[in-house]
Amino acid sequence: MLDTFEQIILSALQVIFDKFGWFGVFGLMIFENATGITPSEIILAFAGWMLIERHGIPASFIPLAGLYAGLGSTLGASIPYWVARLGGRPLVVRFANFFRIHLSYIEKIEDQCRLWGAGIVLVGRVIPGVRTLVSIPAGLVRIPFPKFFLATFAGAYIWCTVLIGAGYVLGHEWQLISDYIKTHLPLVLTLGILLILAYLVYHYRASLPIPRWMRQDNKELD
Repeated sequence: MLDTFEQIILSALQVIFDKFGWFGVFGLMIFENATGITPSEIILAFAGWMLIERHGIPASFIPLAGLYAGLGSTLGASIPYWVARLGGRPLVVRFANFFRIHLSYIEKIEDQCRLWGAGIVLVGRVIPGVRTLVSIPAGLVRIPFPKFFLATFAGAYIWCTVLIGAGYVLGHEWQLISDYIKTHLPLVLTLGILLILAYLVYHYRASLPIPRWMRQDNKELD
């Protein structure tokens, strides 16, 4: 069933890319990040192959392509951010129930957003399963929109550029990206969680006050 769904997506993508080119990628990334329905790894890898490699465009275009996709991702991610920020928790609960999302999952990310702010948004944007949901708790805790926008764009640009580049390099074998993510998703999630933990530990230790004995030693040295 998953393979059939993927083939339907590919056929639709080919029509969209043939007609709209990178504007199609831009629009699809807005939709993907606003809804979380369409898999971005398929969209971006397919774009890297079909819109760059097949047309003989040099690899130097990949960073610019990532800019198109990253900006679309950021605009799309801003929609659930504002929905959560303006609608509040009652609307988020209805949203979670409708899409069968465990509210506890959103609440865990919300706690981290409240503690670490836009840094969690940046890290979450490159973690599958988190990247499309992190906008909701960010809106709930009212992270300032300029910070949210910049953190989202930075993470989205990295994600989009890497996947577009992978599609370009693999050529007609770009499907390996989708197969790899399906097979190794637990490993990817584990690495992402470890990255978040490392980020949290680093900033927690940096926020700790300097012990008094260290300050005294510094005075004696002076």
